[in-house]
Amino acid sequence: MAGTELLTPGDIRVLSAKLGITPTKTLGQNFVGDGGTVRKIVSHAGVSEDDHVLEIGPGLGSLTLALLETGAYVSAIEIDRKLAAALPETVGERHDRPERFAVAEFDALKIADHELAVPPALESFTPTYLVANLPYNVAVPAILTALEALPTLRVVDVMVQLEVAERLAAPPGSRTYGVPSVKTAWYAEATRGPLISRSVFWPVPNVDSALVRFERRDQPDADRAEVFAVIDAAFSQRRKTLRQALAGWAGSPARAEEKLRAAGIDPSQRGEKLTIEDFVAIANVR
Repeated sequence: MAGTELLTPGDIRVLSAKLGITPTKTLGQNFVGDGGTVRKIVSHAGVSEDDHVLEIGPGLGSLTLALLETGAYVSAIEIDRKLAAALPETVGERHDRPERFAVAEFDALKIADHELAVPPALESFTPTYLVANLPYNVAVPAILTALEALPTLRVVDVMVQLEVAERLAAPPGSRTYGVPSVKTAWYAEATRGPLISRSVFWPVPNVDSALVRFERRDQPDADRAEVFAVIDAAFSQRRKTLRQALAGWAGSPARAEEKLRAAGIDPSQRGEKLTIEDFVAIANVR
């Protein structure tokens, strides 16, 4: 383990005051100042020495330092200019190998349009892990965007709002199963991890959080945009049968029924009963 001094709750407040930062709901900023929590996240992800880890929204650097503590290389994406500028100094003061860290300032939802920062100790950076404390308001699009833009990612392990974690890891037929559940299943298998108490954050949010882990799977043999169009149509009117819900996508209720039967799916079913494989089968009907 590398020599690292993690941030405490007091450090979080001192750093925020020094930078003139007041956490904002707009950016979903809730900083973690508990060493046990960030180490739990890193352990759950399975990060180890020399792994290439991408972090989205590092904030003041609490999780960043815990990732670096393992001996991993970390490239961070931070949208807040002040935070992005301050991170290298924080890492340099608290970690004995700061050359293993780099940060780029841009919106993670536009990751396909940017280059990831390469830690000075490396010639190139190929992320195999994404580990992050994701803002509640952008968690799902951030995960989907990263999985699509970065095919080298094998594991995504993130802390999100509990409700979001349950939705992402929900199985077909469950109450929380929906568009996020199915679309992430296109890329990876999701498993909900342990709860994270709201008390470890500053400011304290009014919701609990949980970890959720995604392990990359082989993508189905289908056009992703077409499959996602079927998913969106199926869940746009949850109370309607697939025959009715897919009528607009297929061209008519009769054509929707024809496609569903050709895919081996009962037209009277509803979208929340279908797996990603079912949606692929529907999209592949010609």
